[in-house]
Amino acid sequence: MATPAAVMLVLGLWGIDRGGMWRDEAVTFQVARRSVPEIWRLLHDVDAVHGLYYLVMHAVLALGPGEVLLRLPSVCGAAAAAALVAALGARLVGPRAGLWAGLLYAITPMVGHYAQEGRSYALVAAGAAGATLLLVRAVDRTPGSGERAGREQAGAAGRRGRGWWAYGAVLGVTCLLHEFAVLLLLAHAVTLALARVARGVWCRWACAAGAVVLALLPMALVSHAQSAQVSWLREPDLDRAQALLRAFAGPTPAVYWTCLALAAPALTRLVGRRGEITCAAVALPLAVVPPVTLMLASRFSPLYVDRYVLYALAGVPLLVAAGADRVAGWPARSRSGSPLLTLAGVLAVAVALAHQLPLLRADRFADHRPDNLAAVSRVAARELRPGDPVLFVPGQTRATALAYPAGFRGMRDVALAAGASASGTLYGTEVDAKILRRRLAALDRVWVVADRYAVQPPRRPRNPLDRLKLSVVTEQFVLREQSARDRVLLRLYVRRTLATDGPVAQAAPPAPRRPGHW
Repeated sequence: MATPAAVMLVLGLWGIDRGGMWRDEAVTFQVARRSVPEIWRLLHDVDAVHGLYYLVMHAVLALGPGEVLLRLPSVCGAAAAAALVAALGARLVGPRAGLWAGLLYAITPMVGHYAQEGRSYALVAAGAAGATLLLVRAVDRTPGSGERAGREQAGAAGRRGRGWWAYGAVLGVTCLLHEFAVLLLLAHAVTLALARVARGVWCRWACAAGAVVLALLPMALVSHAQSAQVSWLREPDLDRAQALLRAFAGPTPAVYWTCLALAAPALTRLVGRRGEITCAAVALPLAVVPPVTLMLASRFSPLYVDRYVLYALAGVPLLVAAGADRVAGWPARSRSGSPLLTLAGVLAVAVALAHQLPLLRADRFADHRPDNLAAVSRVAARELRPGDPVLFVPGQTRATALAYPAGFRGMRDVALAAGASASGTLYGTEVDAKILRRRLAALDRVWVVADRYAVQPPRRPRNPLDRLKLSVVTEQFVLREQSARDRVLLRLYVRRTLATDGPVAQAAPPAPRRPGHW
């Protein structure tokens, strides 16, 4: 367990201070620095699904706000997940397979990506791996669930009860960190079905699962009322399913096909003796059931994003390690667990790491995220002057000014009615259309900070007030200057009656992207 955790820590800390947050991280940063009553007020209207995480980060950032501290819990969560994956492999197959599984998990680029992100997904992955390990232990200690249980029955009633309570508690906290972790219950149900466990195991699991669902129900009801937050999602297709598989197994062809080939032998032991949980019976449902369930549900109401099921990735290295261990154990002389075989597996993982190193290195740059709000703020600091009026289109782009206020110091937010903290919202509330028209009518020039999609057809903002902003600006003003940073544009508009003849600024090309994004 220690070796994969150490490797994950090194990879997670490597380049953790990349010099800029992207929009989701900026939300964590500005919400977590509010007071607890202000966070509680916010959760009644938006982001209830991240409520527990915001409270955890409130305590963390109280030590000192900064990007490193913002991402440090995710690094620790990823390291814990790598250790727990190793523990699962060791318990279900053996120490050799456990070591390989933990190392494979640690070097996967998708794991490294979210290990360096100030969001809850790495912590959820650790909780899911821990809950799965607790499930295996609880089943083994329950009477009638296998040979190991038979050896432990004497005087073990208290331990059995504590095992199931621990399973329910860890899974419950994990679901409160992100409610889609509840799909882990379906994966665990498939695992128990494949193991053909005794009726007593099903009863204890059902009690623990019921407690988890009951604890999650209030948050699920509140978050359902806030479902407009994910209205931008689209129904996943076959290409996105294949992209997820590649992210899980390895984004490069060599690693991807090698992992799939090694995972195949593990599936030959999908079902073991009655009451026995095999590695494949744990790993395959873990890797498949949550993503497939969420994709199928998204056919009716789009909810799928790959990061929502990051925790399912743990099943793939378990399968690969179990298959590799099975291949290594086929020669009779290899069954003793030779240290040379263990070392050979570690070297193979090291080769895979070297093969994927360009992807890991590229992911350490701020420009490799969807946007870089620090860079946008630097552009604003260079272009804006104190007192300049600014219009954010849509209102969510105000996240730049909230995360990096230095670049917007002294500017006038034309559409703002109340600030984010004061209004109990993520980005603040805006004035109505009448007041906005009156404020714009008094201006001779205005800076527009806009998402690229919002100002370039065919897509247009959904919010009527954001459409009004664009309508008034394009009708009454003329574009004079433009700077672009990733998906954010900074434009200066001058009133048509004051504009002099001359060329209007042309749209700047998108910023170059570094190659090799996983």
